[in-house]
This record gives sequence, structure tokens and C-alpha cells, in this order.
Amino acid sequence: MPLGGTVVTGGAAFRVWAPRATAVYLLGDFNQFAVDENFRLQSLNDETWAGFLAGAKDGVRYMFHVRGSGGEGDKRDPRARSLTLQPRFPDCYCILRDPSSFPWHETGYRTPAFNKLLLYQLHVGTFRIAAGNSEGKFFDVMERLPYLQALGVNGLQLMPIVEFPTEFSLGYNGTDYFSPENDYAESDPARLKNYFELANQLLAAKGQPPYPNPDLFGHADNQLRALVDLCHVYGVAVLFDVVYNHAGGGFDDRSLYFFDEMPRGDNNNSLYFTGQGWAGGLAFAYWNNNVKQFLVDNARSFYEEYRIDGLRFDEVSVMDRFGGWAACQAITSTLRYVKPEAIQVAEYWPVNPAVVKPANDGGAGFDATWQDELREAVRDAIAQAARGWNASVDMGRIAGALESQRLPARWQSVQCVENHDRQGG
Repeated sequence: MPLGGTVVTGGAAFRVWAPRATAVYLLGDFNQFAVDENFRLQSLNDETWAGFLAGAKDGVRYMFHVRGSGGEGDKRDPRARSLTLQPRFPDCYCILRDPSSFPWHETGYRTPAFNKLLLYQLHVGTFRIAAGNSEGKFFDVMERLPYLQALGVNGLQLMPIVEFPTEFSLGYNGTDYFSPENDYAESDPARLKNYFELANQLLAAKGQPPYPNPDLFGHADNQLRALVDLCHVYGVAVLFDVVYNHAGGGFDDRSLYFFDEMPRGDNNNSLYFTGQGWAGGLAFAYWNNNVKQFLVDNARSFYEEYRIDGLRFDEVSVMDRFGGWAACQAITSTLRYVKPEAIQVAEYWPVNPAVVKPANDGGAGFDATWQDELREAVRDAIAQAARGWNASVDMGRIAGALESQRLPARWQSVQCVENHDRQGG
């Protein structure tokens, strides 16, 4: 039985990892979100609790109620595929979703070869903000697909798209790793209708059948799927940016940080995290096989449920520093088995050739890694040129950066002329 809430024949299965809980209950529309012994999950004696809800269908709202030695409370499913728009995060409910029900367009699209990728990185919330919205939406990115295609871009790299608690960090402080950010989803019926019509116009321009009705886009997960679907119709690959070096920057009582209700006051009591801080959050407990599996399953879900073409892994150097090398190997090995044509890109500073070495040879197993030689060469050339008409500009350094031999193959260097982590970049 898979972890999380899963639509199956005749209803839905629910299973959750809570090794230190004394009782776990399923709450939802079906019992008015009340703690009820009739909906108490059973211990499977493997640190998980599970149950079956007959007749449950896609769209049912639910929560877990966990009782532990430190208290009890309602908790979001750490693997919830979508969260309600109302009530808003963090007081939202989980939504039972059936990812197989999305009407993908089967166009024969194939992910580009690794050495042919030309990536355009963007932040969904700020890339394009339509009139009437306070932040950009998944559908606003969709609207710019003809423009991006005309640029010659054949891959979009979306900065983190999972639910995060504040505006700080542009999404690099996620808390709900299987749920897309609701602020990037459109909820206004009139604007959603306009987006729906625009999506069908874009499909028609490529000779593809329309989406059936606007109701398809009632949740953030399907709006994100539609963006990926349309990208593929337009010949553009999609990469997600995932952050497995830390999570949080504001954990609420319903989050995975407090999931099994241990006494508070000691970060090392957390089920998923260590007491080691990074970027305002906490590093994952990579030593725990269940935490490692959580990250593996999260990455795999993006391949299988969103059909993306690759992942960019934020600050693998930090994962390594906190004991996450084996976790990287487990993730990359699993993903290569699931979808070998999807690229796996690491960010590791300073550049470390071991990250692109095969896992069975002791490496981390990534296909490529971010490279800063071109960025530094270009910025220095601009600074030199700013000195005047007779300034000496070192163009040879730029050529050398493009021909860098720091990695086994030149395509394994993901070259970029700016870096979102650096001032002015």
C-alpha cells in the first residue's frame, strides 16, 4: 500500500509514517473532520498506520489527526498531492487526487538529448503577473509559450513549485513537498475561464484537441500538469527545481515538522529533520531510510505524475555536508531507472566532478552540474569593457570557459551567465 492518500478501486487507501504516534485518525468531509474511533487507522507494525475509506473519490478533503507523547493535533498528509485554496494555507485541508485522470495530449514528444538542452530558468510567481493578480500563475507561464519557443528555448527550468509558507526565499523553503504552491494556481472563476480559453487556443494552434471543461483546473496540481502538457505540445521540456538540502523557514503545527507530536523544544525530536540549520530551515535526517525514501518518492512522483523531463537539485553541496551523499545516490539511481531520458542536474559549489560520477563508482550519480566559469568570465569581460574604448577585454577566458575540461564531458557543465543566488544575478 503506497504512503499518502491513494484512489483505488472502490475507494481510497490511506497510509502514513508515524513511528512514535500512539494513535492516528483519518478526518474529512466524510466525518465532519471529527476524531472518531470508526476512522482510527491501524498500525501495520512497520512504523506506519493505514486504513481504507470505501467510496472515497477524487476531490475528497481529508486530514490526519495524530496523538503522541507531546500532545495531539490535526496534521496535513506529508504526501498530499494538493491542498485546498479555501481555507488557505496553513489552515488548509488535503485533497485526495487521482493523477491518472488528467487528459494528457499524446503528441509523440520526446525529451531533448542532454547536450541539446537550452534552458530558460524562471520563477513562476514573478515571471509574468497578469492584470488583477498579485503574483504570477502557472497559466501565465503558459501564455508566453509561443514567445519562448520563438527564442529557441527547448527547456524551461521552473524554480521551486511546491507549497511554501512565506514570500521569503522564492520557494526555497518548502514544507509540503508533494503539493504545488497554491499561490501559483488561479481560483477566480472568471480569470480561470479566460485561462481555459487561452489554453485551448494554444492547443488549436498546434492542431491538438481542446481540454474538456474549466472544472478540470479546479486544483493547483492540474494547472501545473496543463503547463507541462502545453510545454510538450510546443516542443519545450520542463525541469523542476527541488530543494532536498533543507526544508522550512516557518513550520506550522500541521506540518511534517511536528507530525507525530513529540515533546517540543528540541530540534532533534523531529521525525524528518536534524537539528542542523540551513538557510532559515533544517536539514533532512538523511541517515533515516524512511526520510531518504520520502525524498526518493517525491522526486519520482514528479516524473510519473507530471511527466517532467528532469530535475535541478538545489545545493547538493549542502546535502553532502550534512550526510546526504547516499541519499543523492538513492535518488539518482531510482530516477535513472524510472526515466533514463530525464536529466538530473546538481548544484554543487565549488564544482565537484564526483557529483557526475556514477553512483556505483562512489559518485553522486547526477548527469550534469552547474558551472560558474562562464558566468565569471563574462562578468569580468563586461567590467573590462566598461573601462573605455581602448580597454583590453579577455575574450579568450570566455572561450576557455566554454571549452572547460573540469568534467568528463563539456555538456555536463550547465553554463549560465547569471546566478539567482548572487547579488546582481
